[in-house]
Amino acid sequence: MAVTLIPLALSPAFWRTDDVPHQKHLHAPLQLFAAVTGNPVSLQPFAVLGICLATIVILVTVVRMHAFFALIAAAILAGVLSEKLPGEYGTLPATPKKERSHWVQAAELTTEGFGNIAAKIGVVIALASVIGTCLVESGAADKVVRRFLALFGERRAGSALLASSYVLSIPIFFETFFMLLLPIARALRVRTGKDYMLFVLAICCGGTVTHSLVAPHPGPLAMAENLHLDIGLTIVVGIVAGIIPALCGWLVARWASRRLDVPMRETGGVALADLEQMVSRREEELPSLVWSLAPVLLPILLIGGASFLAVFGGKAQFPALFPIVEFIGNRNVALIIGAGLAVMLLMRQRKCSMANVSELIGPPFATAGVIILIASAGGAFGFMLKNAGVGEAIQALAAGREVNLVLLAWTVSAVIRIAQGSATVAMITTSSILYPMLGGAGSLPYHPIYIFLAIGFGSKMLSWMNDSGFWTVSKLSGFTERETLQSWTLIVSVASLSGLLLTLLGATILPFK
Repeated sequence: MAVTLIPLALSPAFWRTDDVPHQKHLHAPLQLFAAVTGNPVSLQPFAVLGICLATIVILVTVVRMHAFFALIAAAILAGVLSEKLPGEYGTLPATPKKERSHWVQAAELTTEGFGNIAAKIGVVIALASVIGTCLVESGAADKVVRRFLALFGERRAGSALLASSYVLSIPIFFETFFMLLLPIARALRVRTGKDYMLFVLAICCGGTVTHSLVAPHPGPLAMAENLHLDIGLTIVVGIVAGIIPALCGWLVARWASRRLDVPMRETGGVALADLEQMVSRREEELPSLVWSLAPVLLPILLIGGASFLAVFGGKAQFPALFPIVEFIGNRNVALIIGAGLAVMLLMRQRKCSMANVSELIGPPFATAGVIILIASAGGAFGFMLKNAGVGEAIQALAAGREVNLVLLAWTVSAVIRIAQGSATVAMITTSSILYPMLGGAGSLPYHPIYIFLAIGFGSKMLSWMNDSGFWTVSKLSGFTERETLQSWTLIVSVASLSGLLLTLLGATILPFK
């Protein structure tokens, strides 16, 4: 279907609108849409969205093309199908100042979007892969698992991992957090001999909710600013409101794990045979619990401490201390420190040299490289959809209509999330769209915090192939695309829907006007 629509969509006559100077009349589909809705909104962004999404699905699931190529192709296609791209000249500083064709500019902007995302996640993912490998090879991950089992018992190991992940995920990006805790899930699976998918999803259930509701994550932080809400209020409400959706996702995860037995596969990191040999070590051969947790907890504490200090005015109150905290709390620097500790721990436990460590981390680097490529390609796709005007089209479509703003906030956030993959982009974009619709103080029948919650929960809906989180979970855990859709996509969608119901209920019975 996508292949059939592309030649038609590429025809300039298909997209004639009154507001484009070089086009003279409204095409028939737009006339019909305007007559039915009373709002002459251009259909082009929605058509671009539909064609590109269909293209990705067909290329990945039917053609079996690698996700990197599918996402890059869809990103360029989105640019080609767009009416207009920003600027007539290249946006990169080194780009020669010469006019480019629309098609060439679509390709150039795609690579720029790819580079922007790669710059943000590349070092983080590589360092996290080093930490994860060193934790497993040194026996640190198994040490943490043994303490989990001793404290909570084998039957409640998954619940303990869920509770821990909900708290620990507050100050750190989901992808980084997942990679840091995955070795614990893998070691737990080897020790218990079952429930691998459940342990992986236990990490996901808590981490994905806090990512969309609790500052200092960038999405909630930007939402609070865009909606003019108190940061402290959003943190408290976000933590409390996220508990029930996280539990709903956990219940569904338990249900899914009973019906889908996912084996633990080789993922380019530590071999399964080696992992099984490691967990058979005697207790005295393992590092201490403090050293085992330090490579994970120290980066989290450094990142979280710097973020909270920045949010609550630490720069003004501690002018001498803040630059130091800000530097070591930078996620790249914090993970370098964590990786350094992990490497030192491995060298001490295995009594090996740096050359041996370099050999061990080679395969994880290869896996991390694939994840960086796919995640960056997904970011490029989202960047090009933004240039195609999908967000502006949604805002124009809702203008002038009386709608439930909680439901609208969730819907717009969910649509943008499904379209371009990034929950953070969905939150930032939707909060910018919704704020002008809120009116002045006291105009809503409930507190604006419910709009904040609705946007956050909407940004979790239907994570699929254009979401970096989808590929992080899939590739690092060893799940197939189908298994990831049946597990990860399911639990985040349940969390999103249960969060919407919770928000609607809260706005009705506890409006906090």
